Amino acid sequence: MNFAMPDLYPASAEIFILIMACVTLVVDLLVGASRRWLIYLLAQLTLIGCFAITLLTGDNQTVTTFSNLYIDDRFGDILKLATYGCVAIVLVYGRSYLAVRNLDSGEFYLLTLFATLGMMVLISANNFMTIYLGLELLSLSLYAMVALDRDSTRATEAAMKFFVLGAMASGILLYGMSMIYGATGTLDLIEIGQRLAMGGSKTVLLFGLVFLVAGLAFKLGVVPFHMWIPDVYHGAPTAVTLFIGSATKIAAFAMAMRLLVMGMFDLVEHWQQMLMVLAALSIALGNVAGIAQTNLKRMLAYSAIAHMGYMLLGLLSGVVGGHLGNVWNAYSSAMFYTFSYVLMSLGAFGMILALSRAGFEAERLEDFKGLNKRSPWFAAIMMVLMFSMAGMPFFIGFFAKFMVLQSVVNAGYVWLAVFAVAFSLVGAFYYLRVVKLMYFDAPSDHAPLEVPADMRLLLSVNGLLVALLGIMPGAVLEYCTSATYSFLTGQ
Repeated sequence: MNFAMPDLYPASAEIFILIMACVTLVVDLLVGASRRWLIYLLAQLTLIGCFAITLLTGDNQTVTTFSNLYIDDRFGDILKLATYGCVAIVLVYGRSYLAVRNLDSGEFYLLTLFATLGMMVLISANNFMTIYLGLELLSLSLYAMVALDRDSTRATEAAMKFFVLGAMASGILLYGMSMIYGATGTLDLIEIGQRLAMGGSKTVLLFGLVFLVAGLAFKLGVVPFHMWIPDVYHGAPTAVTLFIGSATKIAAFAMAMRLLVMGMFDLVEHWQQMLMVLAALSIALGNVAGIAQTNLKRMLAYSAIAHMGYMLLGLLSGVVGGHLGNVWNAYSSAMFYTFSYVLMSLGAFGMILALSRAGFEAERLEDFKGLNKRSPWFAAIMMVLMFSMAGMPFFIGFFAKFMVLQSVVNAGYVWLAVFAVAFSLVGAFYYLRVVKLMYFDAPSDHAPLEVPADMRLLLSVNGLLVALLGIMPGAVLEYCTSATYSFLTGQ
């Protein structure tokens, strides 16, 4: 391996956010609690700086650096830009919620920046070592963020469960990586793909692949590795739940693409069957279990399990009969579905934050009763979000599901598409139940909604985008197609 001085230019955004995280740490020590807004502003400026640097340093060429540990391509750039935007929205939505609970400490913003750095490393990983580094940086930050409210036994319990199960999943993933390294003699994803293409015995590789998919499934939160999702979503402060339920899904999708498509593509007939089982179980359990929930955060947790199952349908339907028949539309549809879900998740958890106030968590379904009488505009936004999550025309959720199911049908898995549609109809019940409570039930809470102006504006834009992108998805779809083209061709 060549350890010459690496080219730092492609990783400028990562270097910048690391420096700014250290600056944030020092500034937080110097300013008092009354000037906490400076830390918030610094975190937002850091994300804006990363956005600008990624735009300026990105081009249409695929470049590797750090001895091929890091890859800079259009696929990674688009995912990073989406991550910056997502994290910035999380900070806007969560700021007032954290402030009234005395949780808007510098630690929250610092952990957010380090978690974002972990996601950036994960998105640009070209080696098992880099994947594990980015994953652990993200995971360790999330464990601490879930336990941010030290006075809450629910948050502490959720953090402990998350930590124990996350450590186990990381060990499983690392064990799978070690077996693949033992069989191929390399940690480089591109070299692994090349050596798999040469043929030979695949017994050890298949064992390693099973552990690899299991670890990946935990990070995605799909059945049967979903047990942490409901407890963590419910126990964590809602602003942290918003972060876990949105931005991290982009990094998990990138991790799946790098590991399975870039590194293990020659074993596609094996991991394709594994993903099929994971997707079917996730769609079934997520939609059925969601019906029984009375807590909106837990309901959205099971919704996330089902939605990740639909995303997996796009990944598994890229290859038809062992040949590259449907790969283009399939991976584009999976990426589009990820973006669509993140946008919907931001809005849904943003509404919970908007209705919450000091001493009150608006996380029960009953808390949304009669919302139309209290605020017709916010009720309309929540209705759009619920309709979109249910996959009803003509919102972005419908178009995302349609693209994924079309890829599944083109791959020849008609039965799987029918299965997914059937359980999508089952899942529509618990989304429409929220709409029924808002419009047809008397309000149980008559307190006025006090939503900060920036959050009110951004939440409105969020809801409108969910509606408009379902009718005019061309721009987002073009970016997804361009990204997958770069990923598959290296151009």
